[in-house]
Amino acid sequence: MRVFNVLFLCTGNSARSILAESILRKDGAGRFQAFSAGSHPKPSVNPLALSELSARGYPIAGLRSKSWDEFAGVNAPKMDFVFTVCDSAAGEACPVWPGQPMTAHWGIEDPAAATGTELEKASHFAEAFRLLKNRISVFLSLPLASIDKLALGSRLREIGRMEGASGKVSAS
Repeated sequence: MRVFNVLFLCTGNSARSILAESILRKDGAGRFQAFSAGSHPKPSVNPLALSELSARGYPIAGLRSKSWDEFAGVNAPKMDFVFTVCDSAAGEACPVWPGQPMTAHWGIEDPAAATGTELEKASHFAEAFRLLKNRISVFLSLPLASIDKLALGSRLREIGRMEGASGKVSAS
């Protein structure tokens, strides 16, 4: 069976894209290889993202903030799917991805921008985790081997409009 490569993009690559990478890494194991990157990566992964993933039994080993340039080079893995999970990354001029992957915008609010007590901030990460897990679950249920590219693109954009969608930016 073919393994599909999926890249989740965000500006800082410290919260939402990291959550999505870990969720797909575990839930899509054997069928998908998950990656994440940012246009302007933070120096490190947000500790609340790592805490949320650990608490739910999702892998955190090897997670790091990295530039999307790592995935645009000649030696980078060929991506089958690229999903933006923040509105600013969706609006940026992305590199040209080798292999012309399917793209869609799955934006949700940034949990790292939340203010308040540590418990209130953690609840925003829990909500981001829930929304991303729901979208990834729907993505994993798609019949990728038997669906045509036009229908698949439509379904990927529908996933981006699920509960919790932020902004109105749509990737092609």
